[in-house]
This record gives sequence, C-alpha cells and structure tokens, in this order.
Amino acid sequence: MVMQQVNLCDRIRVVVRQGEGVEVDCPGLDLSPGGENLAARAVRLILKEAGVRAAVRIEIDKGIPVAAGLGGGSSDAAAVLKGLNGMLSLGFDNAALERMGLILGADVPFFVRGGVALAEGVGERLSDFHIQPAVCYLLVNPGFAVSTAWVYRNLVLTSKGHEANLARFVGCYSGLLRLLHNDLESVSLSYFPVLMDIKRRLLEEGADGALMSGSGPTVFGLFRDRPAARRAGEKLARIASWQVFPVEPCT
Repeated sequence: MVMQQVNLCDRIRVVVRQGEGVEVDCPGLDLSPGGENLAARAVRLILKEAGVRAAVRIEIDKGIPVAAGLGGGSSDAAAVLKGLNGMLSLGFDNAALERMGLILGADVPFFVRGGVALAEGVGERLSDFHIQPAVCYLLVNPGFAVSTAWVYRNLVLTSKGHEANLARFVGCYSGLLRLLHNDLESVSLSYFPVLMDIKRRLLEEGADGALMSGSGPTVFGLFRDRPAARRAGEKLARIASWQVFPVEPCT
C-alpha cells in the first residue's frame, strides 16, 4: 500500500528523570490489546535495547482521532522512539529504529521514516514513492471508532489484482486517482453505510477521488486545489458528529 504522512498530528511531551518506570498521560487513552499504550511500550523497548535505565513520562495531547485508521498510536510510538533516541543520545540509526518499530506494530516503521512510501510485506519493506504535483487532502471522520483487529477478522480477500499496479505508478495525479482502492472497505462500508455517504458527499463537493483510510472509519478526499478542499470542508463540517480536517502532505 501507499502511505502518506500529513500535517495532522498529536503533540507529545517527553520528560526523562533518574529512576525507572513509564508513565503515560493522555485523555481518552488508546490502549493496546495488552492493556498498555503503544507509546509506553515504545519507551520500554528502546530502553531495553539500549541497556539504559530511566524514568520516563509521556504526555500526549491528541489531535488525531482515536481508532480512526490514521495511524495515531503508531505515529506516537515512532515519535517516542525518535525522541528518546535523541534526548538520551542512544545512537540508533533510522534502520534500527524501524526494526524496533516493527516489534510494536506494522505501521510504526513508516512513521519513523515519514514522508510518502510504498509499504510491502507487513509494512516493514519501505521504498520511495513520489506523488507530483502536491495533493491536498480532506479527512472526514464520522465521529466513532473502528477496531482494526475487528476489520481484519471480518475481511475475506479474494483477489490480488491491484497489487502489481502500485510498483508501476509514475507519480502523476490522474494515475494516483486510478490507483484508489482499499480492500478493507469491503468490511467497514458494509457495516457502516455512513462511510459510503461520506465518500459520495466528498465527490459532490469537488473531490477528484475519495477512499477510506486504512481500516477506517476516516475517509479522505483528494483535491488539486487547496481553497476547494477548504470550501468542501466547511460544508461537511456542518453535518452533526462529522469531524473534518483539511490537511497537506509532509515530505
């Protein structure tokens, strides 16, 4: 799949003191299946790999909706890995941080790298992917969370027909629009018809294409024109419970 970093983000404060232990403060904490936040697991992992003892407090101010298919937890974990690596002068290069990230989750290596990339394997094989000209995105979240694990449990893959097209992509906007496909939509859209309504409304408001992000429920629209994306966002933001975020790609 193609992964694109955008400028919607959480803000993270990392405090390091002498001692041991990890503390995470985040309203609406997104817990991992094991009951511990992914950022806390990132702290424990990098300190173990470095053989370092420290007391670490992580404060997360959420700007990314929780369980929205936008990689919020994964990007937080990557930020913690990179932050502690620098603060404690641990000396890990990006390749080492990506290997640690894969232990935490399939999306974490990408967020260590950032930018835009073609992700293969389970997400650990990343290669350069260029999209020109710059694209504007409008993210629309319906106001409820969807479990990634639940989506995958209900997914039945019957075709791999779109897989080979990604490697041949040459970077033009029209080519990008032709590639829009997400196998996970077969699950999320069937259980949550509002997501199809969001896709329809994005196209009606001028998006050149629309697709669910990850396992959903966030849907994004693609625009060549930034003012058009903002105008569409203003209209869709009037719909009760929908959260709307005009965003731009990060390189």
